[in-house]
Amino acid sequence: MFLRVFILAFFALLLAGCTPAEKPISEMSEEEIRAKADQLAQKFLIMDGHIDIPYRLDNFMEDISGATSGGDFDYPMSKKGGLNAPFMSIYIPASYQKEGGAKAYADSLIDMVTVIAGNSPDKFAVATSTADVMSQFKQGIISLPMGMENGAPIEGDLKNVKHFYDRGIRYITLTHSKVNHICDSSYDEERKWNGLSPFGEEVVAEMNRLGMIIDVSHISDSTFYDVMKLSKAPVFASHSSCRKFTKDWERNMSDEMIRLLAENDGVICINFGSSFLKTEYNSSWANGMREINAYLKENNILRGTPEASKYINQWRLDNPVGTIDDVMEHIDHAVQLVGVDHVAFGSDFDGVLNLPKGLQTVAEFPNLLYEMLKRGYSEEDIEKICGLNMLRVWKAVEAKAAELQRG
Repeated sequence: MFLRVFILAFFALLLAGCTPAEKPISEMSEEEIRAKADQLAQKFLIMDGHIDIPYRLDNFMEDISGATSGGDFDYPMSKKGGLNAPFMSIYIPASYQKEGGAKAYADSLIDMVTVIAGNSPDKFAVATSTADVMSQFKQGIISLPMGMENGAPIEGDLKNVKHFYDRGIRYITLTHSKVNHICDSSYDEERKWNGLSPFGEEVVAEMNRLGMIIDVSHISDSTFYDVMKLSKAPVFASHSSCRKFTKDWERNMSDEMIRLLAENDGVICINFGSSFLKTEYNSSWANGMREINAYLKENNILRGTPEASKYINQWRLDNPVGTIDDVMEHIDHAVQLVGVDHVAFGSDFDGVLNLPKGLQTVAEFPNLLYEMLKRGYSEEDIEKICGLNMLRVWKAVEAKAAELQRG
């Protein structure tokens, strides 16, 4: 009798500690799916391949450890959206290729990121490895890994690749809007090298040896194919989308390129900028700038002032172009093309003028997870796209570098 009572009591306690199985998404209300998306955004590691904070702050300085008025990213917005590890873009305009000073300017932006982390060690930390990212994620600190957008600061000296590695740079976008000494650009009609230059080939090898990710965004198609032939490690596109939706626009990636990227275990980090999403949105940036510049001129407002920054940011929020569904079309297409393991986020926040409704700041990442849940993505798939895919590529690059250095 005693044994029977004990067994019944044991199972009663066991059942009391069990929670009912979660309803499938198809049976959830909109409110429940929203709550689920918010929960996952806080639970999963979310990485972003490209956010232009340093250049934004160099034009108009704000304290991003608190709420700001001038852009898409700050600490409160990041915590709300669940963003854990955004790559800080050390963006070097092509003008430095003519004027000189690219290396010095890159160093100044790296200094800025270091100071941001140093001033708020409870909120931010520079990350130079995948181990850093995971450790900081567990501590609730936002990682600030750095990628250099434009290889111009290498300035023809291979030793400078090591210089920037030592300074914390973990990827290099080989060029930006103009051909440089490394390779041709997708934005430039001049095709000086028809791909990588001879020096560019050395840069690719040195990046592999050191453990720097090669970023194939911005480069010409011929440069991309050269990189894929030479790189001994996976590469990624830090902020590119699918050319299927922007026909003949070389800045985005063709299906063939995405397939080759995936075959080499790389990832495409989908850009959220409106002009990357549809051909009909491509003129939105130029049209918006005309309207903004006209207003600033009419009202005698100087760029770089708090008044100008506040107006531009509000204009951007008031003038979304496209919707979050447009971003999902790119994610869906890439996943259908090469599988969920080769897709990630590369928002280009603070680097583009127009963004789609529902995805205009880093605080709105849960909206994207909500859409993914509604479209049938599993939690495992969402976690991969949020951060694990990018982390895998970075780890593979680290591992290949260790192998090459061992000889």
